Amino acid sequence: MAGLYIHIPFCAKRCLYCDFFSNTDMKFREPYVDAVIREMELRQEYIGQEPVETIYFGGGTPSQLQAGDFKRIFDAAARLFDTTGCREITIEANPDDMTPEYVASLRDLPFNRVSMGVQSFQEKDLRFLNRRHDREQALRAVDRCKENGIRNISIDLIYGLPGQTPDEWESNLDEAIRLDIPHISAYHLIYEEGTALYKLLEAGKVTPAEEELSVSLFSTLINKLTDAGYLHYEISNFARPGCFSRHNSSYWTGKKYLGIGPSAHSYNGESRQWNVSSLPLYLKAIASGTPDVEIEKLDLNTRYNDFIITGLRTMWGIRLDDIREQFGEEKQAYLERQAAAYLRRGLIIRENDTLTLSKEGIFISDGIMSDLLWV
Repeated sequence: MAGLYIHIPFCAKRCLYCDFFSNTDMKFREPYVDAVIREMELRQEYIGQEPVETIYFGGGTPSQLQAGDFKRIFDAAARLFDTTGCREITIEANPDDMTPEYVASLRDLPFNRVSMGVQSFQEKDLRFLNRRHDREQALRAVDRCKENGIRNISIDLIYGLPGQTPDEWESNLDEAIRLDIPHISAYHLIYEEGTALYKLLEAGKVTPAEEELSVSLFSTLINKLTDAGYLHYEISNFARPGCFSRHNSSYWTGKKYLGIGPSAHSYNGESRQWNVSSLPLYLKAIASGTPDVEIEKLDLNTRYNDFIITGLRTMWGIRLDDIREQFGEEKQAYLERQAAAYLRRGLIIRENDTLTLSKEGIFISDGIMSDLLWV
């Protein structure tokens, strides 16, 4: 089974912190939909004949497209791939796009999951982040999804904002729990080079959260959502039982996926590929019949390292049998040696020959993963 990711790069305006590829010029919308369909035609063999289990429209802001645009893409996907067993079809959306008419239009499309970039329920945070929506629009968007039969809802939240207090962060989590959101992705604010936020940092106009506070906020996130019945199934992701993101889980469990659109990434077990991060260049390349794609062939060591980084992020961890079968006994022995010190300290847990991070280990996961990599 494989995943299909379709990047929709359009945004009404750019958020302060965003480093994803996006474009605010909607005049490209129609030619872009044409190009998405054409790229699927050109690259359908990348995942072989594997059935597509998940489809994910990410962005950018996919909710900037209309029902007719999605219908064309879905029709093409059904023609080019085996989508008969597709179990999860997600649309990322901004809360202010989720008008009664727009949400109702989704009922005529195969979407069965909505992922909304709420980021915060605090008005001051939303203004700082340059979000288009306000608190009330976020609350109404959730209600409208439920009213229209879309109950598989995910929201994104950001913590570690300049000046954010523990009480404010806890209030955000309380709101998400009260709304009975089945899936929550929570990320620490990152100051990515090239973003408007990074420029504010360089100018000394914002101060990042101190490490001690960041750790405290992360601890609150884990404790509060775990107590509320969520499973911490990936470092940044929490879900009610049965509500994991199947598509994102495919990234962490080594399944094949095809990424369509500028800057989209693909993986087929043997190589990683990524499209050019330019809408004009992307459109030109697709029109020529030769996608502008960079390719990285994956040797055994790289595939082992990828397996460690993705697997240890999840509650499913790393099976030593999988290491031996896929990468050989030498790497299994190496992994066990490297993990031994962390096992003794209780930062890694070994159960039924599976290695997982303990709750304490999650807080220093980057360092642990780095020590387990083949160098």
